[in-house]
Amino acid sequence: MEDSEPPVPAATVVLARESARSGSGQQQIEVLLLRRNAKLVFHGGHWVFPGGRIDEADFVDEARLEYPAAVQAAVRETREEAGIELLPEHLIHTAHWTTPPNLPRRFSTWFFLYPLYEASREAARVTVDNDEILDFRWLSPDQALSEAKQQKIVLPRPTQTTLRDMLGFRHLDELVAAASAGEIRVFPENSEHYRPDEMGYNQA
Repeated sequence: MEDSEPPVPAATVVLARESARSGSGQQQIEVLLLRRNAKLVFHGGHWVFPGGRIDEADFVDEARLEYPAAVQAAVRETREEAGIELLPEHLIHTAHWTTPPNLPRRFSTWFFLYPLYEASREAARVTVDNDEILDFRWLSPDQALSEAKQQKIVLPRPTQTTLRDMLGFRHLDELVAAASAGEIRVFPENSEHYRPDEMGYNQA
């Protein structure tokens, strides 16, 4: 059975950095989460990773391959929503999520990990637009999941799953190695909207 409305191609970025928690001094991973305006139809009021739909201008070749466009969209959306400039070559593709049918907004979203090492952290000062995005926080995955469980914040399902996948990592090098070597998470499995070979991305 075909979907009534095809999902819109999109991209999102998990910005990760190392940070020592005050008190214990234990090294940990933190990720950037943005709070969306509650007036927005899609995930209004939720805490999400930077990202958004792929625009026409994001397509960079005549073949209109989706993966290169997703990379461009990831860079652009992070700049627009958080004021951070990313280097496209440092994006690591980790997952692809398609919104289930019968929802008011549907997206087929490429997920990327972007490690922020010490040398690049100074340039990664977050600035939100106070329109679509109203606030930001750097949280460890366990802290974000704990606050969601306590209903202090709302996290979309893909965000929660991504954070759970990051539990246990304390160093960026370990996280990057696992993300680079691991299989791409695809939801739903065997999604017709995830066609990496056709879209210019080689999983090998």
